[in-house]
Amino acid sequence: MIAFSCAMAQTGSGIAIIPQHLSADSVAKIAARIRPSERQAAWQELEFTVFFHFGINTFADLEWGKKDVKAGLFNPTELDARQWIRTAKEAGAKLAVLVAKHHDGFCNWPSKYTDYSVKNTAWRDGKGDLVKEVSEACKEYGLKFGVYVSPWDIHSIYYGSEQYNTYFENLLTEVLTQYGEVDEVWFDGACGEGPNGKKQVYDWIAYYNLVRKLQPKAVIAVMGPDVRWVGTESGYGRETEWSVVPLSLSSPENIAAGSQQDAGNGVFLPPGDMMKEDLGSRDKIKDASHLVWYPSEVDVSIRPGWFYHEHDDSLVKSPDKLVDIYFSSVGRNSVLLLNLPPDKRGLIHENDVKSLREMRAILDSAFNSNLATHAVIIPANGNPKSNPLNMIDNKAGTYWTGKKGSRHASFIVELRQAASFNCLGISEYFRNGQRVESFVAEVPEGKSWKVIASGTTIGYKRLLRFPSVFSKLVRIRITASRDNPEISEIGLYSLPERLVPGDR
Repeated sequence: MIAFSCAMAQTGSGIAIIPQHLSADSVAKIAARIRPSERQAAWQELEFTVFFHFGINTFADLEWGKKDVKAGLFNPTELDARQWIRTAKEAGAKLAVLVAKHHDGFCNWPSKYTDYSVKNTAWRDGKGDLVKEVSEACKEYGLKFGVYVSPWDIHSIYYGSEQYNTYFENLLTEVLTQYGEVDEVWFDGACGEGPNGKKQVYDWIAYYNLVRKLQPKAVIAVMGPDVRWVGTESGYGRETEWSVVPLSLSSPENIAAGSQQDAGNGVFLPPGDMMKEDLGSRDKIKDASHLVWYPSEVDVSIRPGWFYHEHDDSLVKSPDKLVDIYFSSVGRNSVLLLNLPPDKRGLIHENDVKSLREMRAILDSAFNSNLATHAVIIPANGNPKSNPLNMIDNKAGTYWTGKKGSRHASFIVELRQAASFNCLGISEYFRNGQRVESFVAEVPEGKSWKVIASGTTIGYKRLLRFPSVFSKLVRIRITASRDNPEISEIGLYSLPERLVPGDR
């Protein structure tokens, strides 16, 4: 009991040390009380964000770049960052991440540390600054702003030496100090050869500390301590997505000072294989020495590639495909990062814009009418001090909880009148931790109840689609939970039948 209390004291800041010889149930309860940092919680609530891959590769018709591509090739003729951000906002995105520097090494701002940048191009007569234009457009349209800065550099002569880390930190400093608030800094782990055939040993700890110093509110993704990569670029997250996962630390004794939520000394390094189907089940956490809040970001491009290629103009993902991706990312306790690669003109292509607008129209039509909004909620085993109407007040900061000490909960949603629906939305009050392990939705059938949908994890948001049913009553049962379930929101929706996959 003493060891358990000590472990619990470490939770609340997003990380916990797990004493040895605890039962699996005790470890699960610790995991349930690990919470996101404020920056992580605010990021999760964005739900849908966009990526802009644009640079020298756009004009060289490449994905990763080549060392001998000349800077002068970069010359967009109609570049309009406001069109990019306006398109993103109309699609429902809340944050835009710009590729400031990709693996090719070309800087989309006029860096004083390299000539391989927009300052040595004909665009804007060599006086352009794409990072500035996108950041200002984000401010104008009310989107948060993020940057991708690749540590790999095919072009830099410093790459493969200690001097390169200093060079890279200088580039980071420029990007993080000249454009106002930055809300997300996106690193990947790509580490290929530079122009001299050498590979670089990245100083991740120094990079993280620099971001924390210059932009303390920014989440660091996905080769970073705040947000992890889901593991594929398909747009599809896991059916069971835990935000709390096991963690190895380079200096466990410094955990309190250097955890991911603090500037600290950067002891956190991203865990190993984050691509496995099961990352956070009881079986995976029962023997962990540390647990950490480390949520999932699902990245995918609207086109086959990450940069624009004219031959892909007919291969833009359809509105229905984008909606399916939304359900399989945002609807599976993840944040969606959708790439929109501007073309050689410097505009989001018409085909991409059309698909995005139609996607947004479908989602708006589906979610603008929550059949549960004016329902009566009848709890079976709730906490008498907890108001069940909190689940339909459309307020993320309120919730209903089950009976104290119970790992199960049940409530009936009684609609004003019988209606047809084929989608359930349900959210936990994730700021207190992620707890639910399984749940079912049921409707009356004769004298019993028929299961219409079932799921495992909920987290920030879970969306389940199923064949349409017509009913006035729906029963939600939390069948397993790591601690008292805390349900923030529920919704019942009607989707076009074509958007409801079979076997669900």
